Amino acid sequence: MGARNLKNVLKESFWMAIDAIRKNKLRSTLTLLGISIGVFSVIGVMTAIRTLESSVESGLNVFAANTFVVQKYPEIQFGHGDRKYRNRKNIDYAQYQRFKDQAKLPILVTVSEGSSIRNVRYRDKTVKSSIELAGGDEGTIRVFNTFISDGRNFIPDDIRYSRNVCILGMDVVDRLFPFEDPLGKKIQLKGLDYIVVGITERKGEAFGSSQDNYIAIPISNYLEKFSSHWTTLSIHIESSSENTYSKTMDEAIGLMRSIRKVPPELDNDFEVVTSMEMIEKFSGFTSGIKLFALSVSVIALVVAGIGIMNIMLVSVTERIKEIGIRKAIGATKRDILTQFLMEAVFLSEFGGIAGIILGVAGGNIVSVIFNIPAVIPIDWAFIGLFVCSVIGIGFGIYPAWRAAQLDPIESLRFE
Repeated sequence: MGARNLKNVLKESFWMAIDAIRKNKLRSTLTLLGISIGVFSVIGVMTAIRTLESSVESGLNVFAANTFVVQKYPEIQFGHGDRKYRNRKNIDYAQYQRFKDQAKLPILVTVSEGSSIRNVRYRDKTVKSSIELAGGDEGTIRVFNTFISDGRNFIPDDIRYSRNVCILGMDVVDRLFPFEDPLGKKIQLKGLDYIVVGITERKGEAFGSSQDNYIAIPISNYLEKFSSHWTTLSIHIESSSENTYSKTMDEAIGLMRSIRKVPPELDNDFEVVTSMEMIEKFSGFTSGIKLFALSVSVIALVVAGIGIMNIMLVSVTERIKEIGIRKAIGATKRDILTQFLMEAVFLSEFGGIAGIILGVAGGNIVSVIFNIPAVIPIDWAFIGLFVCSVIGIGFGIYPAWRAAQLDPIESLRFE
């Protein structure tokens, strides 16, 4: 009987709360807006970050399994360390060759360097937009997690004799060879003829950018015809298995320090980059954004909670006579307390739901911009609803208590 009575009280209080909110549309709307903005800010930011994080592993994991890269600069850099890295010596081709000859543990050592090029031509067709031009050797395709779909890969003689041959990504094939087989055809890079010997499998997009908009040429040819004084190579190393990964990395670091003559007391003058390291750096960056967004949102929600308390206190003052009538016909203090508390919680929850919907929609704009799968952060949605409940109860309890303590006789005399 007690449970049924409580259910009836809650049901009655709910509909009375709805009626009270309906009668004070402007005031209720402003309160809902305050709650919605607070929840929207945190849910929107968390959704956007979660959307990025959901694709960051595939987006940053550009290397093959058990692979790491030795290069001059960090792959992801935050802060002001550019001068430190810029003053390092470049990694040149002679260093790469010495490393490849001396390394014992890796099953693959390969090299790459890239820049961009415009106005790539084939007969009467010209691609005026920027295309990535990559120099590499026979192992470069492997470490970039793609495969030759037609034609052939580079062979040692292509590198040794610096041949004018190239491998095309599918974006370049689509624009230069929409209706014919590109293999064996000559394209022009800065007026120089290059024979197409292979095309790679289509990889699609990552972070809003195509992964197929490139032309690869032999690294020796690239260094002869497209390098500059700031050209520095990236050496890709693949270990035989996960078990030998650390040993292979230790060997690589020791070899590079020896080849570059780094004194024992000094730090490495090169970077060792792994997919996991890039993911961790990105996660560390997003953690700061999350903390900032959470701080701002907490302030916004507290302000909204104060607004709820203020509105509920005004509501109690305006409805003193109504409270007196209810008490006179048998309503208990608990009934009055439940009614006003329900009204505060309902305002908070409704505002919270609106904020969550807007936040999820706003946060997933990132997925549209970067063409990545959308995400609905269920955990943060429940956290948002819980916080709204706490705000409704926390800031609504005092006005509800004041309403419950009103004397029925005095309330009926109030005008």
